[in-house]
Amino acid sequence: MKEYVRLSLETHLFFGRIMKEHSLFLLAGFPAKETRFIERADRFREAFEEGLRKTVMLADGAVSQSVLNSGEVVTEFTKKAEWQTENLTGISIDRKITEAEERLCAGNGGMVTRQTVSQVRMLNRQMLQSLNGLIAFKEEILREVTGCSLYTANYPLLIEHILREAKLYRQIISELERSGRIAASDLKNTELFWNQIMMEHAWFIRGLLDPTECELMKTANGFAEDYCRLLEEAKEQDRKATDALTAETIQTTKKYQQFKTAGTEGITGCEIRSVILPLLADHVLREANHYLRLLECAR
Repeated sequence: MKEYVRLSLETHLFFGRIMKEHSLFLLAGFPAKETRFIERADRFREAFEEGLRKTVMLADGAVSQSVLNSGEVVTEFTKKAEWQTENLTGISIDRKITEAEERLCAGNGGMVTRQTVSQVRMLNRQMLQSLNGLIAFKEEILREVTGCSLYTANYPLLIEHILREAKLYRQIISELERSGRIAASDLKNTELFWNQIMMEHAWFIRGLLDPTECELMKTANGFAEDYCRLLEEAKEQDRKATDALTAETIQTTKKYQQFKTAGTEGITGCEIRSVILPLLADHVLREANHYLRLLECAR
């Protein structure tokens, strides 16, 4: 059960934080009159924060070095971005979780005991329950927004975007609960999913930058076009060509990672004009880091 424990905890370290932040971004985007939606988003933020807190307690010495080194759990900007976002929005963020994640050590998990397996199984079920609720909540928000019954500062596409990520998280944990491992995924499908995510990040960045940030908008638009082309080519390639396309995807994503790193530094350093929350900048950087690890591990 060592693989079950490791994969479960690694998945929660990345996606549990992502869901916690999705809930925060939804919460920050509602107008003051939408008290019911605000309260529900805050409950999901608290639920995933609690789940992440439990994950970190179990993860020390039980997760791989590659995950801890990837920058998908925390980055050099995460603590500062959380502090700034809490000050800007008034939304509470437990930064002690980030400090604990920075201290995590990798390991092979040693002897996995029945107690450890039981704790991880309970955590998986807890996270699945929270995920089912959050997915339903996101679907409700999307219906209300597209039906012109609810205002939010978040794009409808962003709600669709975070809904797809939540469903992927649920799929992974459900597979772990069914079989104790993650089924070997097709690299092409992984690329199709994450290339779309990366493309949409570029659209969001372009749309949230101040109109005076012309060069950054142009660069973001260029990355959107790159990932759009990669998506189209991936749908038509044979296996040999797919290998070459994966190599191109890795190179594009490395350049994009550098762009997001500079952007996060600029936003947390108050050097870029935008309506991007500092934590959102760090959030999309971590997703690029996660995708790069998936690509490089699959080669």
